[in-house]
Amino acid sequence: MVRILDAGTVRDLVDLAELLDVIETAFERQAAGAVERPPRPHYPVGVGLDPEDPDEPTGTGLVMPAYIHGAEYYVTKLVGVHEENPARGLPTVRAQIAVSDAMTGEPVAYMDGSVVTAARTSCIGGLASRYLTSGPVSVGVIGAGTQARWQIRAIATASSLESVTVYDLDRAVAESAAGELGSELDATVEVAADARSAVDGADLVVTATTSPEPVFPGEALAPGAVVVAIGAYTPDMQELDEPTVEGAARVFADVPQEVAEIGDIAATDLQQRDLIPFVEVFDGGTGHVTGTQDPGSGHIVVESVGSAVMDAAAAAELFDAAVRAEVGTLLEL
Repeated sequence: MVRILDAGTVRDLVDLAELLDVIETAFERQAAGAVERPPRPHYPVGVGLDPEDPDEPTGTGLVMPAYIHGAEYYVTKLVGVHEENPARGLPTVRAQIAVSDAMTGEPVAYMDGSVVTAARTSCIGGLASRYLTSGPVSVGVIGAGTQARWQIRAIATASSLESVTVYDLDRAVAESAAGELGSELDATVEVAADARSAVDGADLVVTATTSPEPVFPGEALAPGAVVVAIGAYTPDMQELDEPTVEGAARVFADVPQEVAEIGDIAATDLQQRDLIPFVEVFDGGTGHVTGTQDPGSGHIVVESVGSAVMDAAAAAELFDAAVRAEVGTLLEL
């Protein structure tokens, strides 16, 4: 029997406090080489569907398989990124996840992947906040969609969140995020008039956009700020400008070889060797320095393109939780 878990059920199963530890362990397993993570293809979809622009794709498809050695399950995630979806009242990113028994290959679950993606990615911001900030944290957020909101929830779970300032090109979306987060969190949540205002004075800056160009000026960063960039994943996408990246004391990356290819890094002189694996954050991350600044004085950048290993860890955790709670719909394929 296959357990079907819809978005609402998956959302109810998420415990960010537990998931933060699960994702931290998954990063350690990935760093140790105890995973299988084949290259993830991404390809244009929808070419020929738009009669007004038949040569252009309507979105991007991705396939993300992974297995963590010793785990009972392996996972394959199918993703669609469609930037025009907000105008249709739909999320920009949609995903589904198949969970299979690692011993037999039998399918055991099929679940909404958008919530899983948002929750496991939010742990990047949460873990960065846990290990790279101290005391009450003020956060500036560029982009106010689903992922941005999850980032704030994870940061609030991992650290003492004092205030949040949200900016989005669509003010209505920013106001919606501020209202939603303000009702959930014990923190001040405000809407910024522009990106610079959102970043100004923030201890931690989160960028969660699909922008092809930098979303805030690097000189607006406060000394010692932590920047978590989770939106860009191709050479044509860029959230951070050169001063932000090249001026950083340290640049961490969840998957250095893939982060080296995105627009944030391609616009600079940094190479893969300059990127510190994110797992080093858990041990202080003091072994490498990029740029010219002292590690104790400059701002820090954390770049994330996403790893299917995190999907595998999160999906397995949520599937086990669903079995324990006896939720979901059982179907025979």
